[in-house]
Amino acid sequence: MARCELCGNDYDKAFEITLGGARHVFDSFECAAQALAPSCAHCGCKILGHGVEAGGSIYCCAHCAGAKGVHGVADRV
Repeated sequence: MARCELCGNDYDKAFEITLGGARHVFDSFECAAQALAPSCAHCGCKILGHGVEAGGSIYCCAHCAGAKGVHGVADRV
């Protein structure tokens, strides 16, 4: 069994993710997302999709990017 690095659960169905050469072990996708998903630079929510990248930052949506002064982005065209 392997121990989840986020919650500490020792689980027989744990899985491994390699990100940037670093190995991570989790017992659920929820723990993996909480630990590895980027956070919006404006509202702080976890970004589980593509998000909006601009100026070296990532945002959950065009609204949050706009709130930080990013122009020319849209969630839908």
